[in-house]
Amino acid sequence: MRQALMRLRGLLRKEILQVLRDPSMLLSAFLLPVVLLLENSCGMSLDARHMRLAVVIQAPAEQTRGIIEAIAASPYLTPVQAASAAEGERLLTRGEVRGMLVLREDFAARLMHPARWPAQAQLIAAGTDPNTARILEGYVKGALLAWVDGHAQEKRVLPVGGIALEHRYWFNPELRSADFIVPGMLGYVMSMVGTLLTALVVSREWERGTMESMLASPARMGELIAARLLCYFVLGMLGMAVSVLIAILVFGVPFRGSLLALSAAAALFLVFALSLGLFISALARNQFVAAQTAYVATVLPALVMSGMLFDIASMPPWLQALTYVFPVRYLVSILQTLFAAGTVWPLILPNLAALGLSALVAVGATVAVTHRRLD
Repeated sequence: MRQALMRLRGLLRKEILQVLRDPSMLLSAFLLPVVLLLENSCGMSLDARHMRLAVVIQAPAEQTRGIIEAIAASPYLTPVQAASAAEGERLLTRGEVRGMLVLREDFAARLMHPARWPAQAQLIAAGTDPNTARILEGYVKGALLAWVDGHAQEKRVLPVGGIALEHRYWFNPELRSADFIVPGMLGYVMSMVGTLLTALVVSREWERGTMESMLASPARMGELIAARLLCYFVLGMLGMAVSVLIAILVFGVPFRGSLLALSAAAALFLVFALSLGLFISALARNQFVAAQTAYVATVLPALVMSGMLFDIASMPPWLQALTYVFPVRYLVSILQTLFAAGTVWPLILPNLAALGLSALVAVGATVAVTHRRLD
């Protein structure tokens, strides 16, 4: 036992010295997560603000003057007055506006007698981006409802329909897409960086021939794997801590959960990701092949299968079942819960258990494919 600990200490010292002598490893552990988090989180946004909307009022009247002001008051809409429907269509066709709102000639007259003739407005939205079109529809409806309510209060009559709708948004009251994307991006960054750390380092040792010296040493394969996991585990956890600070301080994403739960999730997933990198390098033994394999095994599942961008519940049933194979799904679920809702243990514990099982499988697979031979 004492000899095993001494060998492990020597292997750890070797790994630490290798990291310190190779600046690229430090850049991969600290700079790469920061760059990925800033670049992707700033570039990805599900918010749609200042969407240009052509407004056509075919018969301007006193009742309709406030509609332009109501639309302009919305931070999501920018009204562009068009003299006619034909002009609005030209703007929409050229892509200068996202949609066109048409108030017909009898809109003001119908507005005075809503019980007999409901006032109608036509909204035409560009369907090239269906998601943006639906968002535009919701914003225009909200602006019109706000104007109708204000108009009714001014005239001291009941709003059309006599119903006042009060809505609330839980966990993300401001509907900021950053509060949803950034926690998921942390899982994406950890998945990619954690796998690349070990995949590239070990495959580089195979290319340089230093792995032969390691295999000729009295150290056992389990000790070699444990030394690498421990060394890069510390680097990965430090990189995760930096990424969480950036998410909170730079992007302003509130963290409402437990640091203990966050640390446990990050630790279990890092063991999986680092073991996956060792598994890939043991099979590839080439930096280019290892990098390409790690990219395919981490980036694509993290973007598509994790729920970071796309709602898993809206996927086909067979694809929903496939997402359970990828551990990044469980990590993203934990991160989004901790940041948005807090420490909800009934949701966090099953995901932690799945991460623990994934880590055990990855370590076992790595030990199984790593042998003390060069062929």
